[in-house]
Amino acid sequence: MLGFCALAPLGDAIAKILSGTIPLGQIVLIRFAFQAILLWPLVRRSGQPIRLTRRQFWLLLWRTLLHISGIWVMILALRHLPLADAIAIAYVMPFIMLLLGRFVLHEAVGARRLAACLVGFTGTMMVMQPSFLAVGWAATLPLGVAVIFALFMLVTRQIAREIDPVAMQAINGVMGTVLLFPLVALAEGSGLAEFDPVEPGMAEIGLLVALGLLGTLAHLLMTWSLRFAPASTLAPMQYLEIPFAALFGWLIFSEFPDGMAFIGIVVVMAAGLYIINRERRQRAVPVPKSPAGVPPSAG
Repeated sequence: MLGFCALAPLGDAIAKILSGTIPLGQIVLIRFAFQAILLWPLVRRSGQPIRLTRRQFWLLLWRTLLHISGIWVMILALRHLPLADAIAIAYVMPFIMLLLGRFVLHEAVGARRLAACLVGFTGTMMVMQPSFLAVGWAATLPLGVAVIFALFMLVTRQIAREIDPVAMQAINGVMGTVLLFPLVALAEGSGLAEFDPVEPGMAEIGLLVALGLLGTLAHLLMTWSLRFAPASTLAPMQYLEIPFAALFGWLIFSEFPDGMAFIGIVVVMAAGLYIINRERRQRAVPVPKSPAGVPPSAG
């Protein structure tokens, strides 16, 4: 998950640069095409058969649609917002994941962690307020990203133990390419700003290749992490993506959060670190089970 936190914002920074000259549909298509090209040969070489049940096929299709939507909305948000602000606002997602882990996956989440989620959500609103005053409705786009990727991670969690991570990402890449290619191809010459493809220059080709490589590796690492740990444990760790985003925003775009946004980011990270600490304590101390099979107090 730490690898994901380092690579994902760097990929977001590259997408932010490309979105100024390359149509959004073309960016997302190339992102998924690279994922398919890189991973499908590895799956075939491993010799593992890919036989999907109907349930697995539909879960993977929903996962792909959520992935496409999440990347699409995030790039839209990055057109209007600083990198660190956009990612920090999107970090209402771990709160959503913690609640989904509690009420959907029936994972143990106690009152203190729920309170920390409330504090973190308050910090997210502090980050969003200055951006909302500056760019209006576009500041709410990362909230949409949060909801989409919370659902994405929930679906991933449901299927991660059934399918090899490399195979899952390869199928994700193939499905995304198959879904997007007709839309972009049919839009050629149509003048539709977000779909009509353009011929990229050499610098843009290099950035598109980097985006494909980084996006593939980052989400492969996230998929591996979900295979070995509960969603409610991993979700708070993703707060570590925020300082990486601030670093890349400063180095690449000369952006750095200030004022209320900076305070909000500190609040969000503090809430996340508290939740991580509570998770460690819960794992370190054996808790007797109640007759119903769940801890009587999960803190």
